[in-house]
Amino acid sequence: MALAMETRTVGKVAVMRCNGRIASGDAVESLRVQVSGMFGNHKHFILHLGDVDFIDSSGLGTLVRLLSSTRRLRGDLKLCNVRPNIDKVLRMTNLHTLLETHPSEESAIAAFYQKSKSSEPETHTGHSVVCVDKSGDVLAYVRELLRRGGYDAHTTSSLSDSVILARVLRPIAILVGPSHAGSTAAKQTFAGACSSVPIIDLGNDFATLDAGDAATRLLESMQKLLADTRGGVAN
Repeated sequence: MALAMETRTVGKVAVMRCNGRIASGDAVESLRVQVSGMFGNHKHFILHLGDVDFIDSSGLGTLVRLLSSTRRLRGDLKLCNVRPNIDKVLRMTNLHTLLETHPSEESAIAAFYQKSKSSEPETHTGHSVVCVDKSGDVLAYVRELLRRGGYDAHTTSSLSDSVILARVLRPIAILVGPSHAGSTAAKQTFAGACSSVPIIDLGNDFATLDAGDAATRLLESMQKLLADTRGGVAN
């Protein structure tokens, strides 16, 4: 069975869900190309191995090489949802001490946001803010706008992933962009999980507004939120 991969970004982390066999040949080469091809924009990776039923020596070697590559970039690579037979292989080879594993995507993502004794602490520019929208262009603009405004911005295209970020980061606000469309179940989970976090709707016209006007409106909303928070109005 060929190795298939689905990739999404959750905040600063690239999550890759693998399906099939990580074995010598096309499978390991496609995994190496997929991860290394993202180094320009990512340095933190999670490989979800819940649907991987076999890994050979070449596959393990590829994981070790990718781990080394990410760490040279001051990043890291973690594994999650590892099947028992794969976990057994990691322990037999003693590679479980090198390749960090987690029982779920959420715990692996959270690990990237926790200070590690073996790495330099993350540098945060200010209050954490999560932004969720389907448009990569909107997310890129909002992320850079907020970072330049002194906020620690984290973006995702998924409502469910924004809930994970909210639990991990405890942001001062969650921004919901104009093109987002989540399932009813996701919206209910989102509303329940984020009930204590102020939610700012960017508005349906945000993507088409003059960029300067959009920036002014958003930054004013953030400044008002901070003022209200300090004054005890917001939770």
